[in-house]
Amino acid sequence: MNTRILQKEVQDFINQHEGESSAQLALKKSPFEGITSSELASQIDGKQRCRKKIPLWAETAAIYYPDKLNLEQCSSEKTAHFKASLITKGSTLIDITSGFGVDDYYFSKEATKVISCEINSTLATISQYNATQLNAGNIEVIASDGVGYIAEKKDLKVDYIYIDPSRRVAQQKVFMLSDCEPNIVKLQKSFLEKASHIITKVAPLLDITAALSELEHVSGIYVISLNNDCKELLFIQEKEFSGQPDITAVRIFGDNVQKFTFNQQLESATTVDYSTPLQYLYEPDVCLTKAGAFKSTAAAFDLKKLHQHTHLYTSNRYRPDFLGKIYDITEVIPFTNFKKSKEKIKTNAVAKNFPLKTEVLKKKFKIADGGMKHSFFTTDATGTLIVIHATRNYEIDNSIT
Repeated sequence: MNTRILQKEVQDFINQHEGESSAQLALKKSPFEGITSSELASQIDGKQRCRKKIPLWAETAAIYYPDKLNLEQCSSEKTAHFKASLITKGSTLIDITSGFGVDDYYFSKEATKVISCEINSTLATISQYNATQLNAGNIEVIASDGVGYIAEKKDLKVDYIYIDPSRRVAQQKVFMLSDCEPNIVKLQKSFLEKASHIITKVAPLLDITAALSELEHVSGIYVISLNNDCKELLFIQEKEFSGQPDITAVRIFGDNVQKFTFNQQLESATTVDYSTPLQYLYEPDVCLTKAGAFKSTAAAFDLKKLHQHTHLYTSNRYRPDFLGKIYDITEVIPFTNFKKSKEKIKTNAVAKNFPLKTEVLKKKFKIADGGMKHSFFTTDATGTLIVIHATRNYEIDNSIT
């Protein structure tokens, strides 16, 4: 950490050049002694990235930005804020893989004490400095391996242990929790001796059912999406909990948060009705589909499915509380009729439960993207291939992303 970067004239330079290309600035001579042009460019690039992902950092004076990789790996401000809502006010928490410390800042708004372990000493120094700039005085950053720190503290008792294990081991993506580093599957028993709860954040590519087979005492699972992009899975383990965990799909869009809770037993027991397309078409947010709430969604919102494997829903009733996009259906035609038409169309086409992929369809039938029209190429309850033309009603649709 080059503390010369925190001098007022350097900070003024960074603020004045925030809108410029950091790559171009890196090629110019630095106007400051003891600070390289690449260091200046890195700070400007960091501020630009934070402006989009964690704007509070970009808006706070004299924040020190770490390497690009650390910013790419950190939580977004909105997902971190939601995670903080899951812990009890006045609790204590240890984060054993803190990184840039975004999650810990928001945890500190609820907890009385946050211990933030980061094995990279440079990043730990940056995080502790930034915590001071952000007035988060109840965060203590320790430049240490979090697993080792917990093992050394024989009498340690906290409310929460938070862990964000690496999904890359030896440069390879892994798909099981037991393959991540640190290995929470091996550590869970010892962790639950020192904490009443474990919160594990993992990437959406991990399979929920497989994770449940590896973890004990899971009381809750959260599938979090931001603007229809699935960002995180959270597994909450609670000491001595037994039973069926709730699964909550969390949809964050704009300043809004929508939640839908169910469990796998309820999903299995639910029956759904099928229908041809009616007045409205409902396209579920990715948090619902990743969570596996296919039948539960239909039952909760009184919707009908188009087909067992077509995760689109329909109704004559408008449900503004639905977690996803809602369309007014304007026309439904058999795919055989669509194929016969020689007319070139401009529409936002998507294939769902359809033998041709979206890109193949667009190329084959010369479909141009754009406009207000949306076309779903799909399969109905009879197995017939159909095309549903629809429009988004932005006046009544609160699902705009």
